Amino acid sequence: MAEKEHLEKAKLDLIATKSFKSYDEMYKVVDFLNKTLKDKKVIFGLTKNKSNDTMSISIYEI
Repeated sequence: MAEKEHLEKAKLDLIATKSFKSYDEMYKVVDFLNKTLKDKKVIFGLTKNKSNDTMSISIYEI
């Protein structure tokens, strides 16, 4: 099974979310965390709110 298909079928449980001032290269940090910690069964997500120039990082357990 491809990794993408596996992730779509896996249940994601939200562990924590934190918002902060927007940082243009934060996606690199999230990518690094996802690649480094994938065997620990966690996934990091990043969303950007353009209206108030903030970002939110979310941590999910697979």
